[in-house]
Amino acid sequence: MSILTIPQTHHLQPRSQRWLTLLILAILMVGTIALSIYGWRQSVLFLIGVLFGISLYHASFGFASAYRKLFVYGEVKGIFAQILMLTVATILFAPILIRGSVLGHEVTGAVFPVAVQGAIGAFLFGIGMQLGSGCACGTLYTIGGGSSMMMLTLLTFCLGSFWGTLTKQVWSGLPQTEPVSLIQLWGWSGVAIQLLAFLMITFALWLWQKNRDQEVIPQASSSNFLNSLLYGPWSLIWGSIALAVLNWLTLIIAGRPWGVTWGFTLWAAKIAQFLRWNPANSEFWSQGGAAEALNQSVFADPISAINLGVIIGAALAAALAGRLTLKKPASGFAVIGALLGGLLMGYGARLSFGCNIGAYFSGIASTSLHGWLWIAFALLGTILGVRMRSLFRLSN
Repeated sequence: MSILTIPQTHHLQPRSQRWLTLLILAILMVGTIALSIYGWRQSVLFLIGVLFGISLYHASFGFASAYRKLFVYGEVKGIFAQILMLTVATILFAPILIRGSVLGHEVTGAVFPVAVQGAIGAFLFGIGMQLGSGCACGTLYTIGGGSSMMMLTLLTFCLGSFWGTLTKQVWSGLPQTEPVSLIQLWGWSGVAIQLLAFLMITFALWLWQKNRDQEVIPQASSSNFLNSLLYGPWSLIWGSIALAVLNWLTLIIAGRPWGVTWGFTLWAAKIAQFLRWNPANSEFWSQGGAAEALNQSVFADPISAINLGVIIGAALAAALAGRLTLKKPASGFAVIGALLGGLLMGYGARLSFGCNIGAYFSGIASTSLHGWLWIAFALLGTILGVRMRSLFRLSN
């Protein structure tokens, strides 16, 4: 059986970017110290975000690209890596979520309603991540790697998610259930059911792929471990395990799993407030946790701290790999696709209670049924989004 050759994304002996690396390390140090004003947890979450960024960049861990490769080329390695990530995270999350507390503070999973609006939002997100050529975390770590186009995606992602908060009442009347998870329903038996579902999906994909002329299971890196750890590339296997462990640490420190979109929403609201927007005119922003977050510094927000850490971590990984350079958009059509994709992802994420991280990764790791609904409809949106890429002259 021949093996699909995947081009390496890093040099084994990277060209020196010593001064850039030292500058990023200095920024990292200053950021860690500055965030300690808001408590030690904020600094730790920032550093966890840095490790997320390093892991995502060195493993080239893509959600949007993995789904595109599945539908265009029938390649399943990226999907197998996600299943491994979800399996490890589910096993790590379960004891903490069943107990409901850790280190003396309450812990909650990413559990939200199974809702019609969630299905619509996930479908829109699926289209958006193909037009924008990235997902929520992908936007952050590719910005860290020097992508100028992803800055445009981030801009409209923020706008779309903020817009979603202002139109919340439009969707509130659609059918939905109470938030429910398999752990809440059946405890450890619910965890076992989810792990069995992973096994069945893996087996079905393996059967589908076994006669195809491709490598099915992602391979571990064969290069020197320490050299690979610092400079990359990492295998998808190690990347998926690293992301699961870091999400587990986020759950322990923050009391809830990793999320991304809320940070984008808050950033847009802060800018709108600076431009004289009055949050009292919005039901969403005039009460509860949203109002409290709006009245505090953005650096006090745990998700924002992680998001900033992801960008810096990816920049550090890119500099270590000798690949931190500013990358221009491929074309004007690609810019339009990035803008539209970000808008769809932002709005879709607000409708569906999260993005590919908060709803899919953290939701399923929390055994939330809404996470399974999310990925089902996001994949449907992906099918349409892949077909639409040619309109913006985006290659597959």
